[in-house]
Amino acid sequence: MHTVIDFIHTSRDRYISALTEYLAIPSISALPDHVDDVARCARWTADELGRVGLENVRLIETGGNPVVYADWLHAPGAPTILFYGHYDVQPVDPLDQWTSPPFEATVRAGEIYARGAVDDKGQIFMHFKAVEACLKQTGRLPVNMKLILEGEEEIGSTHLDGFVRDHQSELAANVVIISDSPMFDRGVPSLCYGLRGLSYFQIDLRGTTSDLHSGSFGGAVANPGFVLAQVLAQMKDRAGRVKIPGFYDDVRPLLDEEREAFARLPFNEQQYRTDLGAPRLFGERDYTTLERVWARPTFEVNGLLSGFTGDGAKTVIPAVAMAKVSMRLVPDQEPDTIAEIFETYLRKVTPKTVTLDVTRLHGGKPWMTELDNPFVQAAGRAIERGFGRAPVFNREGGSIPVVSTFQEVLGLPTLLFGVGLPDENAHAPNEKLNLGNFLNGIIASTFLYEEIGKLTG
Repeated sequence: MHTVIDFIHTSRDRYISALTEYLAIPSISALPDHVDDVARCARWTADELGRVGLENVRLIETGGNPVVYADWLHAPGAPTILFYGHYDVQPVDPLDQWTSPPFEATVRAGEIYARGAVDDKGQIFMHFKAVEACLKQTGRLPVNMKLILEGEEEIGSTHLDGFVRDHQSELAANVVIISDSPMFDRGVPSLCYGLRGLSYFQIDLRGTTSDLHSGSFGGAVANPGFVLAQVLAQMKDRAGRVKIPGFYDDVRPLLDEEREAFARLPFNEQQYRTDLGAPRLFGERDYTTLERVWARPTFEVNGLLSGFTGDGAKTVIPAVAMAKVSMRLVPDQEPDTIAEIFETYLRKVTPKTVTLDVTRLHGGKPWMTELDNPFVQAAGRAIERGFGRAPVFNREGGSIPVVSTFQEVLGLPTLLFGVGLPDENAHAPNEKLNLGNFLNGIIASTFLYEEIGKLTG
């Protein structure tokens, strides 16, 4: 293993150069104008997997963007890892808030800035290089590996569930590894054992066939913008508790041991508030900030649109109003159940003075694993060897819907082996990845393969 680690250290500049090339591809899955870029990124990913020494590399069509598949299956008796990641990225808006162009990767103060740097190209590239180091220096891996990289994660993994169901035998493995999550804090490596789920909607209200003069018609018809504000205000009370009937019925309570473990983590609420630029933190009473973010469900407004929003004044009653809203879910809430009770409540509180259309956009189930899982313990040892410090265990407020799919369809446990940081602006301007964590992550990944290889396959 010493020769592998030495190889990684001496290859640092080459890694950064290749990652810069990868990050230059604007693989924005949400925007039709970038469909060719997404396809180009899939081909680049496949070519890279071949370059590092993986076998059976191919693009598999899905009805949307292709899944990139590769494997290496020459470790008889050893466990098989199924590695999952995504090569698509978020849009870059607002562009004027980027310090450097989002697809011209720039290194500043030990961090590489570009869209996709941490979510998820940098973190999957970390594993490409770990595999390369093992194969070039030892000619083998200590485990069997299968890799699937999708191009639709940022638009809800539209075709991935079907792909997993259709390729169950081909994807048979012992454990899933995903590197698409942050560490707890800078200098505090961690393993995530729980994710929130998601239920996402668009609400459209229409009052009239067109915008109206607010002087001529004000007082005669309902204003959809104002109605929308009233409807949304009925979703949560002033203390932040969701008012949808039945919303909390299936929420799994926090264990006392978890609350005690969260309280021991090096978390400073005052610094957290300051870093966010928030005048005051907000949420359900009787829960700490970490408890609310990791283990309590939410209702959030993600976007609003109505009426005239340009410079100057235009006195209109808008014809339509739109909101995008989401609910983060926790074990044991079911997205379909939550969707049903939300739609029922929404129709109840929306007045008949407007017409309502509600669209389910996408969702995913919450997930949790057991800390005594041998794969989790192996990952803990690998992180300690790679970062020089034992990890803490935490949950994460975000969602990775495919984790539940892997559990339900393939019967596989999942390791969330992320090396990002909470302040690295995933989905925001000036996304970045700490290059020290990137290099240590490559090293820790090689140790992860070794630690898992010691387990019974």
